[in-house]
Amino acid sequence: MDLSTAVTATVSTLRRRPADLLPFYFLGTAVPVIARTALLVALAGAYLHAELTGRLAAAGDALAGTDLTPPDVEDPEAVQRWAEEIAPALEPLVSPTAVALVAVGSIVAVLLAVLAYSAVSAGQMSAVIARLRGERGLTAGIAGVRGRWLTFLGLYVAETLLWLGVILLAGVAVGVASVAGGPLVGALVGLVAFVLGGIGLLLVRIVFAFAPAAIVVDDAGVVEAVEGAGGFVRANPVDAIAYLVVAVGVVVAISSAASALAFLGGGAVVALASAVVAAPALDLLKTVLYGDHRGAVDPVDPPEAGVRAQVTGGVRRGVSETLAFARRTPGTHLLVAAVGVAGGVAGWTLAEPFVGTVPTSIEARLVGHLPPAAALQFFGNNWTVTIATAFGGVALVLPALSSIAFNGIALGAVAALEENLPALVAFVVPHGIFEIPAIVVSGALGVRLGVVAWRAFRGRLSRVGFADAVENAFWVTVGIGVFLAVAALIEGFVSPYYWRPFL
Repeated sequence: MDLSTAVTATVSTLRRRPADLLPFYFLGTAVPVIARTALLVALAGAYLHAELTGRLAAAGDALAGTDLTPPDVEDPEAVQRWAEEIAPALEPLVSPTAVALVAVGSIVAVLLAVLAYSAVSAGQMSAVIARLRGERGLTAGIAGVRGRWLTFLGLYVAETLLWLGVILLAGVAVGVASVAGGPLVGALVGLVAFVLGGIGLLLVRIVFAFAPAAIVVDDAGVVEAVEGAGGFVRANPVDAIAYLVVAVGVVVAISSAASALAFLGGGAVVALASAVVAAPALDLLKTVLYGDHRGAVDPVDPPEAGVRAQVTGGVRRGVSETLAFARRTPGTHLLVAAVGVAGGVAGWTLAEPFVGTVPTSIEARLVGHLPPAAALQFFGNNWTVTIATAFGGVALVLPALSSIAFNGIALGAVAALEENLPALVAFVVPHGIFEIPAIVVSGALGVRLGVVAWRAFRGRLSRVGFADAVENAFWVTVGIGVFLAVAALIEGFVSPYYWRPFL
């Protein structure tokens, strides 16, 4: 199959029933939220330890007479003096128990990230091959998570070890040559090692780029998948190189777009598009190429509806599903709202000792405010957070609730430290009417997905029922995105200005 045909098949598959594929890529954005839950729990434990042992009060007393206002970061000496002044006051907080808790939490967070990434990747690629065969992607993806996560973990470990092995081998060669033959010989060997090592790493990356496709197309293990991917590269070098060029081009285009839009605040939107559009497109493309090599795919025809009709229809369905979900689950929404309020109270309480010492100002933050750039940034950041909150709930609810609590703590702390609280309230209210309920809905959706995942894990819900719930969650997050877009426009163009004549 030539590259243009493969690209056409990729676009057609991505456009036809995106709700049967993209939820697993939405879940990919939630991996950091799932992983950081362990660290947040560890930090909460460290705080409780400091509170119960009196260390927190001791640190507060020591900070009471200290100027906590950060100096100009461009003056290194001032920064160093400031750090030296506050360091003794913070020493009571650095107890062996607190250090142990944070260390363990960090290790668990890294392990959770690796395991979650492996499981999500298994689901993504399993959904991809199912869609290319005209089957339901979500049910296949759910089965893939349970049946293939260990294979994907082994694949990633194998690639990492190969990379480390190539780099270590090159380093040893240069070191031995330098000791035996002197600096000149070492430099020559280093140049050769750099070239050969680069070629070796490139070959490893090309083969392992297609290995995930080999796992799902051939239903293979790690060794068989690497062998199959290597066979594909040898038999179809043009297709392999073409895919690599496309993948590199996509990365460069995304990086360029992020850089170009950085001054407009569009970085979050570009990052989200990369995760939920570019990533599935590249996975589809390499699976189409490898699957055609194996004669194991039957790409679907493009949908009859145009792109505009699909977008408008998706927006309408998203809003409808969001409103329906809110009506069906009032109790869950009340629970999430209570967690958010509790987080706000906790944030206010935690920030109280620093009131007047570390002031914040909404008016200062709005200096240089550029409405279009701000609206784009607010939308990208908020939708990314809500998607991650909702789909992070799949990991047994806790990540969703911890995300809501974390946002509440941040808002409560900012409110407590605000110099002009009426101005902050006036700023938040217009867009908050849309934004805060949208965040609460995302938390409620995360709770629901967590309950559904637990029922499915226990065998009390069928795989089809679980897939239906995940697909519904996709449409609810689309609706959340619509409400957040409205909130972002208000926050960018209305909230910063309307209250100034009155306050």
